Amino acid sequence: MSPKAPPRMQPSSRNHDQVSRAKTTSKASGGASRGAAKASGAGKGRAGGKRRISLLRRRWIRYPLLALLILATVPFVLTLVYRIDAVRPVSTLMLSRMVTLQPVDRQWVEIDHVAPRLYQSVMMSEDGQFCSHHGIDLRELRAVIDDALEGERVRGASTITMQTAKNLFLWNGRSLIRKGLEVPLAIWIDLVLPKQRIMEIYLNIAEWGPSGQFGIKAGAAHHFGRAPDGLNNRQSALLAVTLPNPHVRDPARPGAGMQRVADIVQRRAAQSGDYVRCLSR
Repeated sequence: MSPKAPPRMQPSSRNHDQVSRAKTTSKASGGASRGAAKASGAGKGRAGGKRRISLLRRRWIRYPLLALLILATVPFVLTLVYRIDAVRPVSTLMLSRMVTLQPVDRQWVEIDHVAPRLYQSVMMSEDGQFCSHHGIDLRELRAVIDDALEGERVRGASTITMQTAKNLFLWNGRSLIRKGLEVPLAIWIDLVLPKQRIMEIYLNIAEWGPSGQFGIKAGAAHHFGRAPDGLNNRQSALLAVTLPNPHVRDPARPGAGMQRVADIVQRRAAQSGDYVRCLSR
């Protein structure tokens, strides 16, 4: 007779419980791992989203700053171009009138074809220290700053060079911001351009009439029917004192106040001497 097989050992309840707990622990561990993986993936997704947003923000900041930087360099580059005598600049006011289809009458004239008494009168009326300063009149500028700090209305004190900078690159209207922008531009213009070229540009871009007359040639023709080199001393003085506001002041029909100012300018122009040495021919 063959020996009987030993009876199978039934697992004890303790062993059964241990196996069950092991399986449960294994499942829980697997679930936790999968949850951790999902959480890790979600965390990476959120981090990636934050990086993309940060990158977009940097671009939105960088591009406007780059555009502003390019815009700020344009006047300085154009000033170098304006050193070339063949280049005939236009003012921002002229451009705005062209864009809005308003008339613009400007005929360029070289300074050699302008009566000397005209630009002497302009200097004595607008900027008696034109030949001696470097674009700005520091004493007058300090007075403007002091007035502004005391809360007073911003006044003029612009040199011819500062007015040239404003006409070429900035906007009309008095404000401390515009005045602050004029200063570095005027210093740069005075550094790059000869005094005669600055005066020539100014005489050709200044507004000299109520209906789109720009430059001394259009102004002289409109008010007196003359060429710039045919103006007499009185007409030159009257045109010079017209410059602050050609929409109100009419040199062909001056009032008593305008006549008095023109008398002063005409007398000073006749005695200008060394004041206008930088424009002597």
